[in-house]
Amino acid sequence: MAIEYGSAARSRMIGRMMIYGGLIGLAGFYLMPLWVMVVTSLKPLDEIYGGSFIGLPKILTFEAWAKAWSQACIGTACTGLKPYFVNSLMMVVPAVLLSTGIGALNGYVLTKWRFRGSNLIFGLLLFGCFLPFQAVILPMAQVLGALGLSGTISGLVLVHTVYGICFTTLFFRNYFVTIPDELTKAAQIDGAGFLRIFFSIMLPAALPILVVSCIWQFTQIWNDFLFGVSFTAGESSPVTVALNNVVNVTMGRKQYNVDMAAAMIAALPTLFVYVVAGRYFVRGLTAGAVKG
Repeated sequence: MAIEYGSAARSRMIGRMMIYGGLIGLAGFYLMPLWVMVVTSLKPLDEIYGGSFIGLPKILTFEAWAKAWSQACIGTACTGLKPYFVNSLMMVVPAVLLSTGIGALNGYVLTKWRFRGSNLIFGLLLFGCFLPFQAVILPMAQVLGALGLSGTISGLVLVHTVYGICFTTLFFRNYFVTIPDELTKAAQIDGAGFLRIFFSIMLPAALPILVVSCIWQFTQIWNDFLFGVSFTAGESSPVTVALNNVVNVTMGRKQYNVDMAAAMIAALPTLFVYVVAGRYFVRGLTAGAVKG
């Protein structure tokens, strides 16, 4: 009996080791590009050309990061990513707040203040989630031109807000539908109005999906390249467009360390958001974002 128990225990241990070993191997394979980016950005250019991309740097230097931030050439202007990073911040913050706020209000109306045709409107909004970026470039360009917002950060904020409303409405509608209608009815009996119920009851209860919406929108807007390159130009471009220009502008030897440092700088905000709020993103999804 003891021999059988010991054999079973060894089998379970071997099985666990194989599972964890496989998971560690897959994680290492998945993270290899990030490793290459980090170590390459910390090497001098001579070491990169004389060695490998994967090995640890023999001489640790942050010169490439400083150059990517403030000296790298983007077209004819060698200003680095700094002004374009600021442009992305000026774009992403209002776009996330507006699209999330409007989506929350839409989800509240579509679940707790139903009206004739509300399901049709929700279906049309849901259809907007499946429209590719390329399908809306021309009409968006015409609208921005008519409003005088072509080539501006404000125009890009409008584009991302409008395109993101479909997703945020879906998130909040599917979350609010899980909240009992008795709460809003009781609030109405107590004399609470439309906005009082929304701000005092629905929004505090929707904190998990609020985090999901903000993280989703922040990631989509910050990483967007197509809208940025289509609707802005020059000094008003976001950081993704500037990064593309940094990589494609070459004077002399290809500066792989600067390119990798620039890519890391452009990716740091989304990486930071997921590291800090990633667990809340998962909680929000499981709390109702995929229900209904």
